[in-house]
Amino acid sequence: MPYSVTPPDGAAWSIDVEATATGVALVFVFDLAGVPTRAKLDMDRPDSRLFARAVLAAGGDAMERTFPGRSGGEG
Repeated sequence: MPYSVTPPDGAAWSIDVEATATGVALVFVFDLAGVPTRAKLDMDRPDSRLFARAVLAAGGDAMERTFPGRSGGEG
C-alpha cells in the first residue's frame, strides 16, 4: 500500500513509499519541463536506513543553519 505525500500548496509533485520484496521503494512523481515524470528508487533495508539517516542529518543541519544558537529541547 503506498503512502502518498503531496505538498499542501498544490505543487505538482508527490512522494510515495511502496513495500518491495527486498525492502522499500520511494516513488517520486513530478513535472519535468511539462512532462509528467515518475522516478523510483528501490532500496534494501541497509540502504533504506542509510538514506533515512542522511535525510535526518540534512534536516538537522538545515535547522542549525536556519536557527543558530537555539536548542531543539532534545538531548
